[in-house]
Amino acid sequence: MDTIIDAHHITKTYNPKTIPVVAVNDVHLHLERGEFTALVGPSGSGKTTLLNLIGGLDKPDTGNIIIHGTDITKLSANQLIDFRLRNIGFVFQAFNLIPVLSARENVELIMQLQGVSRNEINQRVQVLFRQIGMEDKINTRPSQLSGGQQQRVAVARALASRPQVVLADEPTANLDSKSAGNLLDIMAKLNQEENMTFIFSTHDQRVIERARRVITLVDGKIVTDTAQVDTSPAVHG
Repeated sequence: MDTIIDAHHITKTYNPKTIPVVAVNDVHLHLERGEFTALVGPSGSGKTTLLNLIGGLDKPDTGNIIIHGTDITKLSANQLIDFRLRNIGFVFQAFNLIPVLSARENVELIMQLQGVSRNEINQRVQVLFRQIGMEDKINTRPSQLSGGQQQRVAVARALASRPQVVLADEPTANLDSKSAGNLLDIMAKLNQEENMTFIFSTHDQRVIERARRVITLVDGKIVTDTAQVDTSPAVHG
């Protein structure tokens, strides 16, 4: 097996000098490449904080997070920015598309920051928009897209850099059932075909049912970690 994430003794406390809130409490986590995992638990359980720590958006107070052999807790701020750019894709609940850019330009931006050639960018963009089924919306601004379409563009943007890990924080929360199902089909297909590792923070039962591993957090601690059979419908290309 190919280990993609190894986290040991991860702790994160907010407001340590006033009223301490222990968001993540001595968490250990090991994931292999190609997992499709959901972090679940009640509000305030620590799942979004844990996702942000894995993604290098926040730093733990204690512990180590090793992603594909790199201990991100030991990186400088600039090194961490570069590591995220090249290794981690993010999908947020609020889409976070840049409104003045077209769908294509939103997806291209991360590859431009990576210094990818224009020819390779063009090829990658065509593949991504075909994968998300939006070739006809490639030059459309976010304001002219539905919520489900915007989230599909956000997924394409997250995948543009060919990341080691895709972190999705409540990606279906603002979507109707059909849009959520379509989005999950797309991500499941990419997970199967490209062996990309997906980790979701979610309350959504639709996501939980698709996940092949469900990790439950309560008060910042992992209380259950369960592999489950994938009972989702077959994904057709």
